[in-house]
Amino acid sequence: MLTYTVRRVLGMIPTLLLISVVCFAVIQLQPGSFLDQYREDPRVTPEALQAMTRQLGLDQPVWMQYLNWVKGIVLHGDFGYSFANSRPVSSLIWERLGWTVFLAVLTLLVSWVVAVPLGIYTALHRHRKRSAALNFLGYLSLATPDFLVALLLIALVLALGGTNVGGLFSPDMIDAPWSVARVLDLLAHLWIPMIAIGLEGVAGLMRQMRASMLDVLSQDFIRTARAKGAGGRRVLWGHAVRNAVNPLISLAGLSLPSLISGTIIASIVLNLPTIGPYLYDALLNKDQFVAMTLLMFSALLLLIGNLLSDLALAWADPRVRFE
Repeated sequence: MLTYTVRRVLGMIPTLLLISVVCFAVIQLQPGSFLDQYREDPRVTPEALQAMTRQLGLDQPVWMQYLNWVKGIVLHGDFGYSFANSRPVSSLIWERLGWTVFLAVLTLLVSWVVAVPLGIYTALHRHRKRSAALNFLGYLSLATPDFLVALLLIALVLALGGTNVGGLFSPDMIDAPWSVARVLDLLAHLWIPMIAIGLEGVAGLMRQMRASMLDVLSQDFIRTARAKGAGGRRVLWGHAVRNAVNPLISLAGLSLPSLISGTIIASIVLNLPTIGPYLYDALLNKDQFVAMTLLMFSALLLLIGNLLSDLALAWADPRVRFE
C-alpha cells in the first residue's frame, strides 16, 4: 500500500503541471485584461498605463509569464501577486483556507451521517409511504438550487424575528477572541450554510446508497448468508451495507472540489469567508494569478480526494488491492 501511495503522489506532479498549462491557457483566452478598467479612465495617462503593464509583467510574452509563474511556485512557493490587492496570492488564500476546509469537511461528514442511514432505510422499506415521502424530498432537494435554499432559510429566520443570518459570526464577534460566546454565535449562524450547501449532497448520497443497497440485496451471497442462518443485523451490516457503501467511497473524492467551486453563489448569498466567492471575484476582475492558483487548488483537492477515496476503499473492502 505504501508503494502504491508513493506512486500515486509522484504521479500527481505531471498531472498538476499539465493542469497548470490548461488553467493558464483558459485564463489567457478570457477576453480583456485587468488593465482594461484603467484604459477607460481619463485620469490614467498612457505612460502610467505602460508603467503598470511592466510592473505586473503583462508586457512579457505569454510563455514567459507562465514560466515565471511556475518557477516561482516550484523554487520559492510564490504563487504571484494579486493585481487587485497588491498582496501575495498565498496570503490571501490562506486567510480563507481555514474556513473553507472547515465548512467542506463538516458538510461532507454531516451529509454522510444523514444520507447513508436514509438510503439504507428507503432501500429496506421501499414500498412504504414514509420511504416514498423521503424519496420525493430527495428529488425536490436535488432540483432546488443551493442559493435558493439559502435565500428561503434567510427569509424564514427574518420572518421569525431572528438576526443570525449572513456570515458565520455576528458583527461584534468577527474579530473577537475565541470564547464560549463566540462558539455559540458560530453555531447559531452555522446551521443555515450547512443546510443550504449540504442538502443537495444529502439527497444525492441517499439516492446512490438506496440504489446500491437494492442491487446488493438481490445478490446471491445475501441469500446464501440468510440460508445459512445468519442474523438479520449481521446480514445487513456485515454483508449488505459493507458492500453497498463501496461506490459511495469511490465518489467521495469527487465531492471535495465541488464543495468549494460548486457552491460559489450560495457562499456569496450567505456572505461566507470561503474561497468560492474569492474565485468569482478573481475571474470577474481578471486577476489572473489568483484565478489560476485557485483553479490549481481545486484540481489538487480532486487528486487528493481520489487518492484518499481509493485508500479508504481498500481499507473497507479486503478484496480491493492496489499492489
